[in-house]
Amino acid sequence: MNIELSDTAKEWQATARAFADDYLQPHEVEAELNNGELSPALTKRNKARAIELGFTLIDVPKAYGGLALPLETQVAIWEQLGRVTNALSWCFSEAQEWMFEACTEEQIQTYVMPMTRGERKDCYAITESGPGSDVAGLDATAERDGDEYVLNGEKWYVTSANLADFIFFQARITDEDEDALFFVDQGTPGIVETANPLFSHTYASHHPTYRFDNVRVPASKRIGRPGDGMAYTHSWFRHERLMIGARSCGAAARLIEEATDFASKRIVDGAPLSEKQLIQAMLADSVTELWAARLMTYEAARASDRGDDLKAQHARCSMVKLYVSEMANRVADRVLQIFGGRGYMRENVAERFFRELRVDRIWEGTSEIQRLIIARALLKRGLEGM
Repeated sequence: MNIELSDTAKEWQATARAFADDYLQPHEVEAELNNGELSPALTKRNKARAIELGFTLIDVPKAYGGLALPLETQVAIWEQLGRVTNALSWCFSEAQEWMFEACTEEQIQTYVMPMTRGERKDCYAITESGPGSDVAGLDATAERDGDEYVLNGEKWYVTSANLADFIFFQARITDEDEDALFFVDQGTPGIVETANPLFSHTYASHHPTYRFDNVRVPASKRIGRPGDGMAYTHSWFRHERLMIGARSCGAAARLIEEATDFASKRIVDGAPLSEKQLIQAMLADSVTELWAARLMTYEAARASDRGDDLKAQHARCSMVKLYVSEMANRVADRVLQIFGGRGYMRENVAERFFRELRVDRIWEGTSEIQRLIIARALLKRGLEGM
């Protein structure tokens, strides 16, 4: 199922596939049976290799020593990393292009560039218990007090907070009537972890709940300028939603490959399971949906590389996130069924992806939120403006 890619994208695709196959995939079951964690030695090795290969620099501007790869190439990379379960591909931090637009030079040198060297790790405190995916309705506040801001609010699902040393905190600035992001160092007085629930997937990255009680940060920790509002949060969402699509394509491809191999070798009533028409139907539906998903994901990436209208990009990234995440869930369900009882075992890739892929329909905006974004874009700009 080839899609025409640039030579650069093909080279990076091969690099990412080799990293996934050689460094990560062999340790999936080990991680699954050990709370998502690998040994310190393996964790250090994987992180070092990812940095050596340049994965932390793929979205960094060249002015800062980055690679500034086209999004088409970045999708090719994350599609291959998405073939791996247990979030083992999260072994390195991502510094994204928008950070270099939004942050001051001091912030870039203190927080962003150290991420590219593996010296610092970030997490995002955006979601709240009430608004959930409606980030425009968050209750967290930031009030200016001299040369500081005072942050208050409760944040849920702060992914990777147990591994991070600083937080992107989103709040409403009351006297400006707009939202902003802030850098907040872990350990700042007033940050209280109130819960660290277990989830369906088995990841080393946890999703705790934090309460921010009068957390004081210097005004220099504010990201962006007055008037920027949600612009950089939207940039982050576009990037994340597109890469969720990429990873979901990789996961679906691996699932289809594993199911095809199993069905070809499994003998039922004297013939391979793959000869059963109902099994063929499930495989055919899966392959067809994957092709559509890959075409959609790569075209959305290329639209961004072309510089298409930003509002159209936003809608397209929502379409990618909606369709591709739901496609991957359907594929995982079919593949688990093809494996039968074997597919329900935790050591089976179908069982792990069946649990893991479910959250892709929830985080970074639920499927329902994506539908609202898409419908509103259609009503405002028509089909030609999508």
